[in-house]
Amino acid sequence: MNAYDIIKKPILSEKSYAGIPDKKYTFAVDPRATKTQIKAAVEEIFKVQVLKVNTVNVRGKYKRQGRSEGYTSKYKKAYVQLTASSKSIEFFDSLA
Repeated sequence: MNAYDIIKKPILSEKSYAGIPDKKYTFAVDPRATKTQIKAAVEEIFKVQVLKVNTVNVRGKYKRQGRSEGYTSKYKKAYVQLTASSKSIEFFDSLA
């Protein structure tokens, strides 16, 4: 698995916007990825130093539309904290 297979997309929510000034970023990642793999992938893609990584397995939500019902897809979310001396991720700078 290369770095771009591990990091799927950024998660842009109200909670993730609140962490941007503190250099805390949120990503949807591959469910099989470990914390060390996520750390290496973020450092390789964005050229930053990662302090720590926290992960959460998110269950699919139950949804109904008319007569059909089911669950949305489950996924893994990673909260990435950068070191104080590291530069910020440019993609998120325009959002904060």
